[in-house]
Amino acid sequence: MVGLSRSFISAGVPSVLVSLWSVPDAPTASLMTEFYKNLSKNPDKATALRQAMLTTMKQHPAPKDWAAFTLIGEAE
Repeated sequence: MVGLSRSFISAGVPSVLVSLWSVPDAPTASLMTEFYKNLSKNPDKATALRQAMLTTMKQHPAPKDWAAFTLIGEAE
């Protein structure tokens, strides 16, 4: 995962949101929907991801469903 992320960063992408392992579709869809909803209110990507994880945890309490996601690069 680091190699692919590094490739995007080297190509000029300021940040990449990646999953460290395979996550089922339903929790991923929930987390991504919340992430972009939060990002539209606050440009801080790290905060948007944290809030999305907290919301997703309520619907999908198993860490395997939400803890795989990480932000690489700039937070804003």
